[in-house]
Amino acid sequence: MLKYVNTGIVFQEIPDEVTLAINISNCPCHCPGCHSQYLWEDIGLPLNTEAIDDFVSKYGNDITCIAFMGGDADPVSVNMLAQYIHETHPTYKVAWYSGRIRIPAAIHKDDFDFIKIGPFIRHLGPLNKPTTNQRLYRKDADGNFEDITERFWKK
Repeated sequence: MLKYVNTGIVFQEIPDEVTLAINISNCPCHCPGCHSQYLWEDIGLPLNTEAIDDFVSKYGNDITCIAFMGGDADPVSVNMLAQYIHETHPTYKVAWYSGRIRIPAAIHKDDFDFIKIGPFIRHLGPLNKPTTNQRLYRKDADGNFEDITERFWKK
C-alpha cells in the first residue's frame, strides 16, 4: 500500500505547471546523500483514490498537475492512481518522480504526462545541473516522451 507523508504546491518540479507534489514514503532506493531520508520509512497516510479526491476537492483550480514523488516500492499502485486521475479528473496532468534507472515494465507510460527517472547521485547533482544523471520526460502530442531536462539548466 502506498503511503504519503506530506504534500506541497510547487512551481519548479514540472515546467509550466502548478504542481501538487505528493511525497510518498517507503522509498527502497536509499540514494546516498538523499535530502528526504525520512521517506525511507514506511510511514504516513494511505495514498488511494479517496486521498486523490480529497486533494482535488481541496486544491481545485489552484493546481494543474499532480506529481507522485516516489512510490518505487509499489509502481503498479502509482500507475493505478495515475490512470484514476486521468479518468476521473482529466483536467490535471500527472507526473511521477522515480529514483530508478529505468521505468518498470509494469508501468503504462501513457498514463503519465511527465516521468522523471534516475537516482540522486550527489557528485552528478540534481536536475538543475547539466551534469545530472536524472532525466525528466514529457509526453508530446503524438504520445512520445521527449527529454526536457535541459529546461532546468540556466543558460
